[in-house]
Amino acid sequence: MPDQILSGFLQKLALSLMIGILVGIEREHRRKVEEIFAGVRTFALACITGMFAAYIAGLLGSGILLITMFFFALLCVILTYVKNIVYRQPGLTSPIALFCTFLLGVLVAEDYYLFAIMGAVVLTFLLIEEKPLHTFAEHLSDEEILNSVQFLIVVFILYPIVPDEPVFGVMNLKSAILIVVIVAFISFVSYSLLRKFGTRSGISYSGLLGGFVNSEATTSALSSISKKRPVLVNAAYIGILLSNTSMLIRNLIIAMVVDPSGRIALLMLPPQLIIIIASSLIVVTRGKAFGAMNETLEIKSPFALGPAFKFGAGFTVLLVIAKTANDILGSTAVYATALGGIVSSAAVTVSMAALAVDGSVSFTTAAETAVIASIISTLNKVVLIKISGSKELFKLSRNTFALLALIGAIAIAGWGYYLHPGLF
Repeated sequence: MPDQILSGFLQKLALSLMIGILVGIEREHRRKVEEIFAGVRTFALACITGMFAAYIAGLLGSGILLITMFFFALLCVILTYVKNIVYRQPGLTSPIALFCTFLLGVLVAEDYYLFAIMGAVVLTFLLIEEKPLHTFAEHLSDEEILNSVQFLIVVFILYPIVPDEPVFGVMNLKSAILIVVIVAFISFVSYSLLRKFGTRSGISYSGLLGGFVNSEATTSALSSISKKRPVLVNAAYIGILLSNTSMLIRNLIIAMVVDPSGRIALLMLPPQLIIIIASSLIVVTRGKAFGAMNETLEIKSPFALGPAFKFGAGFTVLLVIAKTANDILGSTAVYATALGGIVSSAAVTVSMAALAVDGSVSFTTAAETAVIASIISTLNKVVLIKISGSKELFKLSRNTFALLALIGAIAIAGWGYYLHPGLF
């Protein structure tokens, strides 16, 4: 028993030391560009002290922990005063990070190892990305900030109060809001990367990231560029191809999110992968046509409530149509909802995956319908290019996207034969 106690204590000591060093290294590195009041040793000691205090509190009572916590709180206040008032260096990052590191040591002592490690990783990430986060925030427009606040209201106020019950036996509103939030978050990550790197890395990068946000909007934006700058027709063509490829990947991710078992995504994977490979081969063979770009893609923030609720309404309507068609006409009629891919293949994917998880349609039918919607969305790019782009871009793109749609149709037919051999 004493050996087990000693072993457990040493594990806690080692982990708290590593966490303190992890956070402290970043602060020490920051010393190269600004005056830092706490480095590796201070943060390591803070985490170890938190572990010691909580460990001793478990043996002798909570008094020592309260005293130690008060000491660190007072120390952080003093550091804040010295830095901001005495040295006139505005900022609260280091004192707050020091106190958080102390609390991570407390978590280690209480055996919440995973929580402590995750907290340390997140804390270090925020410290490392301090300057990029400041830059990103500074470049946000008032409208984007307002959209973000509205979106947070939906997440933290509307979502908790919505009843967790199906409406008309079709869709759980709480689940619907959660799906919208998750899809918007995936789009937001791509949107943030697009804002930071897109225009500096060329049309290809912009197209790839834009497809994760909204492939239709990205296609229209790149098509418009081909009208303004005819010299960029080839680059816009590649960008739209990459946008469509990322749309196919995004739909697989969405299917995985809605159906955590992965059955929908696995059933979608073979035909979608064939289209992705075909698109990638075309991009590689035409890659020398890449061009530089100074224009900015006008794609709205995915946190805007209008598009978010339109997406939610879209997949809810498709959900009702698909369920009704399945109840009245059978599973074959469900495939007609793939036409929703003209507007949003993501909405079709979400609605089909939700119905499959609910047991309203088979997983195979749901996956095939989602893939057909992706193929329709791929073919729809030609229409969008015709409307928004130059004649040269349309001539360059129509055969390519028709070929991709044909390859997709053959792939889904072959995959359907494999899944339903008795129907052929």
